[in-house]
Amino acid sequence: MNISTSSIASSLGIGSGVDMAGLATQLAEAQFAGRNQRLVSQSEALEQRISLAGSIRSNFSAFASALGDRLRTGDLAPLPTITNSAVAAVSSPLGSIGKGSYSLEVTKLATGQVLTGPTYGNAQDTVGAGSLTIRFGQTSNASFAEDTARTPVTIDVAQGATLADVAAAINAKNAGLNAYVAQTTTGAQLVIKGADGAKNGFTIEAVEDAANPGLSALSWQPGSDPARMVKTSGDAEFLLDGLARTSASNKIDSVAPGLSLTLTGTNAGAPATIAFGSPDSALSSLMQDLTGALNEIGNELRSATDPLTGELARDAGARALRSSLSALGSAVIMPNAPDGSPRTLAELGLAIQRDGSFTFDSTKFAAAMARDPAGVAAMFTTGLNGVYSTIDRMARSNSVSSNPGSLAGSIARYQSQSQQITRDLEDLADKQETLRANMVARFAKADSRIAASNSTLTFLQSQIDVWNSQRD
Repeated sequence: MNISTSSIASSLGIGSGVDMAGLATQLAEAQFAGRNQRLVSQSEALEQRISLAGSIRSNFSAFASALGDRLRTGDLAPLPTITNSAVAAVSSPLGSIGKGSYSLEVTKLATGQVLTGPTYGNAQDTVGAGSLTIRFGQTSNASFAEDTARTPVTIDVAQGATLADVAAAINAKNAGLNAYVAQTTTGAQLVIKGADGAKNGFTIEAVEDAANPGLSALSWQPGSDPARMVKTSGDAEFLLDGLARTSASNKIDSVAPGLSLTLTGTNAGAPATIAFGSPDSALSSLMQDLTGALNEIGNELRSATDPLTGELARDAGARALRSSLSALGSAVIMPNAPDGSPRTLAELGLAIQRDGSFTFDSTKFAAAMARDPAGVAAMFTTGLNGVYSTIDRMARSNSVSSNPGSLAGSIARYQSQSQQITRDLEDLADKQETLRANMVARFAKADSRIAASNSTLTFLQSQIDVWNSQRD
């Protein structure tokens, strides 16, 4: 008898009158209730650990990322300023610290050669066929000194090519040239502009297709048509602290410690002064923010690893991070610092208390800044050593899931255990269903036997009743 017929029989009063299907379900549930509850409790505990470890890891990574972003903005380094902003824009290269002051006198800006072609009716006029060869070097209307280290550029010009086609072909070579067709008051002219710098000048040679002449009109050599040389190429010339310097570009990186220049004008005879501001207030503010962030993470970590109530009390990754934080103040984060320069955060005023919290001594920091401002500032860069690299390494190590001693390793382990519990619960559910189905089948047979017994008893009782009535 299946569940449906058993239920119908019960409703009709046939059989034992007991809900055998419901009884089987209750007995099967009772049989596995203890194991189910244990697995569910273990699963909930693992989910809490995964969530907590993930939160700590995420917060620490966000802390490291925010610290890096702040350092990369450059507001923590001594920034240069210039008394004449029309002469140059000044900045500090990443990871370089400047100090003191410089004088800057710009006598000439770097320029690129500008060469025009003959006048045509419009950009779609054909120019003949053949090839153009462009050679690079120091060029003027009087002379050309080729830069033999630089490969000449050859442009093939097919029959029917227009002036616009030639400009496009030159640009396609990506040789540092910018070509376009200018529609002037007299007609269309090919304009070719070279990169800044004396050695970036150029000449143009033409080899014509005899059957399609005309391409030689675009060729140019010094002295052949002086009017077509609109501008000659040249290096920038300037004096930094009175010393003559040159540059092929107006953008000059790391021209001096902590200083990069972008030249924008000249100031011959009227030097501008470049000076560096003090990073004292910005660095002190960062140290306070750093202390606050470490305390937020430390508080979460201490609560999580509390021996009595912490979800991660026995977690290797959480305990390792807590240990690393405890040693952060005394850790040497500037191993290559010169003698006398700060090497640890403790020397900048960061201290850890007995309860694991951090404090910042601004007086100690001010003394370190007064003693060695460049040494302190050097600790706050995005280089291989320093505050950021130390925090970033800690964050990265706790994001490596293959490391069992990291938070990511702990999360991976808990997730694996949680997946196994999910499989165990599924297996347990299958076993419970098998037991319930077996009980239903056995109870159905028992119910049938009871029904048969009841029928026999009913018959016997009726016979007894008949006999008793006959005796009366």
